[in-house]
Amino acid sequence: MKKFIMSLIGSALLFTAIPANTYASEISLENEVNGVLGTPYVWGGTTAAGFDCSGFILYIMEKFNAGDLPRTTGSQAKAGTEVSKDDLRLGDLVFFNTFGNGVSHAGIYIGDGQFAHSSSSKGVRISKLSDSYYRDRYVTARRVISDNSYRQMAGE
Repeated sequence: MKKFIMSLIGSALLFTAIPANTYASEISLENEVNGVLGTPYVWGGTTAAGFDCSGFILYIMEKFNAGDLPRTTGSQAKAGTEVSKDDLRLGDLVFFNTFGNGVSHAGIYIGDGQFAHSSSSKGVRISKLSDSYYRDRYVTARRVISDNSYRQMAGE
């Protein structure tokens, strides 16, 4: 019994000695995306069991209270404010024309010219905007998050 009580006291001391912002920084866009990398593509999927591209966006953005985003990629491409490719920041949504008839694919910009998305062939993954496939199909980007959500995504 004495060991158990000492263990509890030790655990309590450990948790009170860790700065509060340590836990806040664990909730970042990088961590949330890394947590679902490799999740399979599922048409209409919105859970960690499987995502389509817009369902992946909804799942991740919900973690940061990013507001009510529409369900479909085409509708998401009209949400928020348009952002130029040169002004992308963490958490901006990027949109592509992969079928030749308007916006049909989307992802979340994660910095350094990269975006996270649910690929129909490879599931949740990270790709580069400069990859010829995506560079040639890029349509637009939208900023849909507040400055507070941005800071949380950045782990600030």
